[in-house]
Amino acid sequence: MSTAAPRIYRAPDVCSRTGLSRSQIYRLVQLGQFPGPVQLSARVSGWVASEVDGWISSRIAASQRTAQCRPQTEPA
Repeated sequence: MSTAAPRIYRAPDVCSRTGLSRSQIYRLVQLGQFPGPVQLSARVSGWVASEVDGWISSRIAASQRTAQCRPQTEPA
C-alpha cells in the first residue's frame, strides 16, 4: 500500500486560496499566525496544503463563532 505524498502549494496558490497578498502571508508567518513555508530547494519554498487548508478552516470556524456571539437586532 502506497501513501500519497503531501501536496505543496506555491506562493501564488496560497495567495489565491486565502485571498491574502504575499506580504500579508509572510507577515502572518512572522507573527506565528500562519503556517510557515517548507524549503524545497535553495531558491524554492512552498506550503503544505493540509496546513494551509487547516488555517482556512480555522478562520471560517472563528468567524462562525463570532457571528453566533453577536446580539440579534430586531428589524426597525
